[in-house]
Amino acid sequence: MSAEARTPHPKMPRRRSRTVKSNRAQILLFSILTLVLTAAVVWGGRTLLRNSETLVFAVGETNGPEARFAARLATVLKNNSSRLRLKIVPNGDNAKALSQFDRKEANLAILRTDARIPPRARALAILEHDLLLLISPSGKKIKTIAELKKKKIAVIADSESGTALVRNILELSDTPDAATRVQMAPPGQTFDQLFAAGFGAVIKIAHASQIVKDKSYEQYARRGGFALNAIESAKAIARKYPAISEETVATGMLSASPALPAEDVDTIGLEWLLVAQSKLSTTTVGDLARIIYENKAELALPDGFASKIEPAATDKDAFIVAHPGAAEYINDETKSFVERYSDLMYFALAALSIIGTIFAAIYAKITRVAPEKASQLATAILDVGERMEYANSLDALDELQDELETILRGVVIGLRDGTISSDGLDTFKLGYEFVRDEIGLRREHLKRHAADHAPDDKVVVVKTAQSA
Repeated sequence: MSAEARTPHPKMPRRRSRTVKSNRAQILLFSILTLVLTAAVVWGGRTLLRNSETLVFAVGETNGPEARFAARLATVLKNNSSRLRLKIVPNGDNAKALSQFDRKEANLAILRTDARIPPRARALAILEHDLLLLISPSGKKIKTIAELKKKKIAVIADSESGTALVRNILELSDTPDAATRVQMAPPGQTFDQLFAAGFGAVIKIAHASQIVKDKSYEQYARRGGFALNAIESAKAIARKYPAISEETVATGMLSASPALPAEDVDTIGLEWLLVAQSKLSTTTVGDLARIIYENKAELALPDGFASKIEPAATDKDAFIVAHPGAAEYINDETKSFVERYSDLMYFALAALSIIGTIFAAIYAKITRVAPEKASQLATAILDVGERMEYANSLDALDELQDELETILRGVVIGLRDGTISSDGLDTFKLGYEFVRDEIGLRREHLKRHAADHAPDDKVVVVKTAQSA
């Protein structure tokens, strides 16, 4: 009995575990970083495009028309949710405001064309016109400038600059009696009082909007107390002095009943301009011009100043050249975002493509797991072959056969997905076929071995029965 006992087979060794490389953690991390970076870029771009810009607006007196207009413009910008904001800086007078503008301490200012023009000033809009009214006693028409030069003239204006303007027009600045010939009218004096004081003519310089609203002209017209004279050489004077513009006093402008003047009268005048620094960006000035022209009614002052805002002259021969940003809006040539930044976008795209390629390479280097070579999986197949000799039953062989087929299926899927390269595929094929054939031979061996021992077992049983 002991001689016929079988030797116990050694236990089959455990299957070797294969480390599977994975880049899921890196991919997840870089996906999160990519989303964060994208959000940061979008937020930064939006902030850049919508970032507020503060413009310094230099004005004259605190209660002057320039300061009040600036305050209204600031309110309009705020009400329209514009990215532009105004910082209003008052000065003692308009001349000091222009000096501040000339020193580049302000971005915006308002000037009259007879003022000292800063070289970097560029026009945005015409806010107001000042008309020069030549008035004489009723029945005493003044037909020519030469005739006007012979008279004693009173000037009604807001400042001495009006007197200087009249002297320059009449070319009396260098004459010894210029100061007595052209004088500033005493405050509050009426036309009748000035004529009674010995003045042969009165020149009034006033805003066109104020002239329309002034009812005193109608009262004078009803009494027949004065005559409004045309300046017959208005065109020649405007050509000689670029700061002066040719103007027209329309019929009934001073008085509707009786109509004064009875017909259009030629005269000269000055313009009040809103100006900006020439270095101010086209986009900024374009946005500001759009707000101004689209909100004229809200910008008009109660006294009429800026009640009829007009586009700035965009001609190259204009006395003050229009700012390119304002000119684009006035001429309907405003460029879209793509048109304005097309060159920059092309450059940015080229730069981004290079940067993107570099980052893609870095991204792939960090996150990419190199495909496993097919030849490396031959080790797993040989491991199946080594454990085959410990398989002493058909069930154990079936288990090894399933394991071998699982390895083969994984290689086929890996070749399809790219996680396994075709390098060493012949080696893997050779190993697979070798182990497969070995399993087949082992299976045949076990079957024969089982068949050989089956009768012996029965004989032993019979002998045992007989012996019993």
